[in-house]
Amino acid sequence: MKLRAYDHERDFDALQQWDTGLRMHMMWCAGRFPYPPEREHFAEALRAVCGQTGDQPYVAENENGNAVGFCCISYHAGMREGMLKFVIVDHRLRGQGIGGEMLRLAVRQVFDTTDAEAVHLNVFAENAAARRCYEKAGFTERDVTPAAFRFGDEQWSRCNMILRRRI
Repeated sequence: MKLRAYDHERDFDALQQWDTGLRMHMMWCAGRFPYPPEREHFAEALRAVCGQTGDQPYVAENENGNAVGFCCISYHAGMREGMLKFVIVDHRLRGQGIGGEMLRLAVRQVFDTTDAEAVHLNVFAENAAARRCYEKAGFTERDVTPAAFRFGDEQWSRCNMILRRRI
């Protein structure tokens, strides 16, 4: 597997298929992208997010050249921390280690290209499968914000997880 820059024309159709319903969509992006994802609206929203935060979108590509995962990476020099956002894996491949491998590649990208001391991400506490994946990749809980997001009549807590650079 390798991590490469997201190419909207090449990768959107695959990414669109991974977004399997409104609840999953909200767990993935907290409503930062329109639902259902449509080509032009997603491109506009991604440009806006990247323009505001300096995120760089990436795709994890398998040995056959197929996109199997997506994430955005940003770096905050003042905090010396990288951040992973909008992490999603092809739902048909979940549970096969794809997410963990993509996370390892993304973390390595941050540590190899910046002076970051850590990489962090946010996940809704209610997204147990994602939390397990992040923990297996070495992330630990740093902070929890209760009732940070409303989905229908539910209140989801946001968990910030961190992985520190090993010296």
